Amino acid sequence: MSDIQSTIPVVDVDRIGMHRKSDEIDKASLETVALSLKNAFCKYGVCYFKNHGIEYEDKFIHVSEAFFKQPLDIKTQHLRGTRRDFGYTPVGQETVNLEHPGDMKESFNYQPGDDQDDWMDNAFPDACKEMFGQCAVLGYRVLDALSLALGQRQTFLRDSHARIGTQDNPTTFRSLYYPPIPLGMTTKSGEIRFAEHSDYGTMSFLFQDEVGGLEVDFPGKGFVEAIPIPGTILVMAADLLQRYTADIVVSVRHKVLVPAEESKRRTPRQSAVFFILPDNDSVVKPLDGSAKYKPVTCMEYLQPKMTDVVGVTY
Repeated sequence: MSDIQSTIPVVDVDRIGMHRKSDEIDKASLETVALSLKNAFCKYGVCYFKNHGIEYEDKFIHVSEAFFKQPLDIKTQHLRGTRRDFGYTPVGQETVNLEHPGDMKESFNYQPGDDQDDWMDNAFPDACKEMFGQCAVLGYRVLDALSLALGQRQTFLRDSHARIGTQDNPTTFRSLYYPPIPLGMTTKSGEIRFAEHSDYGTMSFLFQDEVGGLEVDFPGKGFVEAIPIPGTILVMAADLLQRYTADIVVSVRHKVLVPAEESKRRTPRQSAVFFILPDNDSVVKPLDGSAKYKPVTCMEYLQPKMTDVVGVTY
């Protein structure tokens, strides 16, 4: 393990993992995770989760790869934006940083509340729905721990994120595919696989494959590679959590560069992200009572950003 990798904390969430039944998760279990999570998020804004119990590699990655390898005219039958922030985005059609060209990735955003069940082949949406459900259960458990870490009642964040999985909440499961860069292809100046950005919500669960390539802005070190650790989730604090905590927890900026090594340029990269956000009308304001950030609903914060990035309207 590299020095950088060993610097990013690894939080053991065994006591609240998906292999545990709900009645096994008591306040003591949450407090154990809360202490580690507080230390990681307040210092770094990022950590790995181990023993989380979600079977990403076995249950999802191959189904996702099969979807992205289909012809474009099949994938665009579910084009993103035709039903809110749901569906497929082709390569180069999105940039989260307007100073860069379109990102060299394609993606599919999934939300159960927007799925009209109009698929010819249900393998991919069924896999997305299963991943969404597992991530939502784990997400609520982590939100309970995070509430305690922030000195709030256990259900504080659960209550403000109560409608995950419905159209009243923008939480999204996103599958990403970074196609190989052909041998000898010259990339444009500033062109990267995923431009530098922070996520907009409360926190994000990131599943990586072994290819890696993600870099996070690590305090005191600048951008460093978040090397994949098998079986873990990389968890990052996002913008609205920074607002909740009045900058005690800082939203993590991250990016995916075009690799310099020719072998890696010709290797596709896959990842998936579960973006956890509050309910549309949930008001986010500093928990310390300060005026560092003005109160704003989740949708008031999110909608302008989504309009700028991909023209999506909720």
